[in-house]
Amino acid sequence: MSRNSENSRNAAEQPSWVASWKQSTGIRLALCVLFVVLFYFNLSPHLVPQTYNIALNEESSRDIVASKSVEDQIATAKAQEQAAASVEPISSTLPLKPESILNRVFNRVELLNQDEGVSTSDKIDIYRSEIPSYYEEYIDEFVRSNTGQPDLSDALLEETSRVAKSQSYAVPAEVFYKLPALTTAQVAEMRQVAVNVVRKLSAEPIREAEAARAKVAELVNASSLTQRSTREIVQELARMSLMPNKFLDSAATEDAQRLARENTTPVIIKEGGVIVKKGEVVTQEKYDMLAGAGMLGGHRTYWTELGMLLTSLLFLLVIMVYLYQTGRIGGVKPRYNNMHLFMLWLILFLNFVLMQATTLAQSNLMPYVGYLAPVAVGTMLITLLLDKHLAIVCSFIFVIMGSIIFNHDVNLIFDFRYGFVICVVSFSAIFTVHRASQRSAILKAGIMASLFGTVTVLAVLLLGDLPDRTEMLYSLGFAFGSGLMTAVLVIGLMPFFELSFGILSALKLVELSSPNHPLLRKLLTETPGTYHHSVMVGNLSEAAAEVIGADGLLCRVGSFYHDIGKTKRPSYFIENQSNMENPHDSMDPKLSKSIIVAHARDGVDMLKQHNIPKPLRDIAEQHHGTTSLKFFYIKAVKQAEAEGIEPEFTEEDFRYPGPKAQSKEAAIVGIADCVEAAVRSLRNPTMENVESMIQKIIKSRLDDGQFNECDLTLKELDRIGQTLKEAVIGIFHSRIEYPEEVKPKEKLA
Repeated sequence: MSRNSENSRNAAEQPSWVASWKQSTGIRLALCVLFVVLFYFNLSPHLVPQTYNIALNEESSRDIVASKSVEDQIATAKAQEQAAASVEPISSTLPLKPESILNRVFNRVELLNQDEGVSTSDKIDIYRSEIPSYYEEYIDEFVRSNTGQPDLSDALLEETSRVAKSQSYAVPAEVFYKLPALTTAQVAEMRQVAVNVVRKLSAEPIREAEAARAKVAELVNASSLTQRSTREIVQELARMSLMPNKFLDSAATEDAQRLARENTTPVIIKEGGVIVKKGEVVTQEKYDMLAGAGMLGGHRTYWTELGMLLTSLLFLLVIMVYLYQTGRIGGVKPRYNNMHLFMLWLILFLNFVLMQATTLAQSNLMPYVGYLAPVAVGTMLITLLLDKHLAIVCSFIFVIMGSIIFNHDVNLIFDFRYGFVICVVSFSAIFTVHRASQRSAILKAGIMASLFGTVTVLAVLLLGDLPDRTEMLYSLGFAFGSGLMTAVLVIGLMPFFELSFGILSALKLVELSSPNHPLLRKLLTETPGTYHHSVMVGNLSEAAAEVIGADGLLCRVGSFYHDIGKTKRPSYFIENQSNMENPHDSMDPKLSKSIIVAHARDGVDMLKQHNIPKPLRDIAEQHHGTTSLKFFYIKAVKQAEAEGIEPEFTEEDFRYPGPKAQSKEAAIVGIADCVEAAVRSLRNPTMENVESMIQKIIKSRLDDGQFNECDLTLKELDRIGQTLKEAVIGIFHSRIEYPEEVKPKEKLA
């Protein structure tokens, strides 16, 4: 069979439309749209309220439910007014000094009574006209001198003037007739008593002057004044000078009322609460509240939708830039194609479904239910099935989305308490599971996520207002349960993704490497020589792969299956020809060639029948590439020469059908396969001829173009050769003869 016909057969194994859609630019653009839609519709329920088409003053045909917590502005305004009304009026006590009025009166009396040029009648007239005005003049002077002071408002001073003047006291007329008869000594004694009485009464806050004036007579009668007339004069003058000193401070009262309104807790209709009941008339207040909350169809704003769209596009941009920068999609030979991109979308979809399902049990009374969400399911699946670094990138998207989805504060967009917990849990899961080789590692990763999640939630709770014990225990319990739930879900979902998308995870590889697998058991029982050869190739290829950063586990397991096709005709391969003649000695070289090269095709067919993943089938198909079977070609040429005929064939007819190695792993297995067979054929291997043989094999394949379709570099080939030499020496140490140490010639005596 020619190489072209074989490649055509390989291409026909997979429908053309399947191969094309995996690399189709149109499909990739459609998947990008799906990513945007996924992000947008997961953000929408938490950022955009549901709208209703209702009319003012008409009955509602359904219950209108708050899609998120919304403020009842009408109820809040009523609560604010009630709080303001409950504020007691604030009064201020001013530093008024009514004794100043008494001093002015007694100074005037003392001076005027000493003036003999003024008649008694004139003195009486003067006292009657001047003394009553002292009270208002003092108040006017106090207001004028304190105007503009920062601690006394104009409104307070106006209130002081108004109230104080309204409570002025009219001195009886007979007092003015008694004043001219007072001597200087009497005036001095009366001054002292009057001032002391007024000071004592003014020391206490006085709202009503009449209450203080009622106490004057008792205090004066208890004083040192003995004459009845002087006591009566002092009483009246003291009553006249007394004034209120505590006044209503309207400005301070208004400030207190304003603070009371500001400090009033808004009345919130919680998410899920009914704003308008079915059959209830939509009043102007309800209508305004719905309009303010953006829940009316005609009042909907589209700025939020634009913001969500931009956010969704940014999320997509982060993923696509990472994939293109790391060569994951696009290019000639992408590692990840549209199928993997769709799998990533499906993982994100499942993770968001789990997050949204958790919010159904979350409420304002129990917001900590959000800690139960198994968000690490997505990061663990991406790590196991795709790439650890891609999982890290997606973790940041989960952090932002979780901060929005689990947020229950109407005044916030993000609640980074949940975002911080998601970040720690995701990273702990990624770094625990990224080298997993057994299913039990997933459980270990879930336990680590539980422990780190619990500690993180505890830290978050201690940083804020310490919750009560019940809330704290629930929060910690939900965080711990989240990790365990994550492990259970990942273990259950892994087989689905592995089978549906043909993904070969490390866990699957370990399972396929079990000797109990039907194919490996068949290889062991029917072709023990090939089985031993495959195990040796696995050891060599794994060591070589790991030294250049390739997938060593894939190389090992691929080596186990790379020669499975030999089980169809085991006796035609030299490693299985113990105690028997080689059938190729008596066969036509062309027939021998057909039997030998068929083992690659037969192996692929057997692997397909047992649903072995494609990466392992590729190694079985590509490990020989298009190398030449020179032994049979030379034998055929010699036969033609012996028969005296011109050969009708060329060396190209004695090559494997290929294809050439498409990956580093397939190329490494091919080199290791050839090296192991070559070293085993050596009768007396030494370090020198082993190293020479390995270099010759690698150079021969390099010159033959066998590495042209994989991305192995010359530096990597050199490191592979060095590693294979060390591994061969370790494996075949009992067979390799080390060169004898050359002793220096003894000097002649």
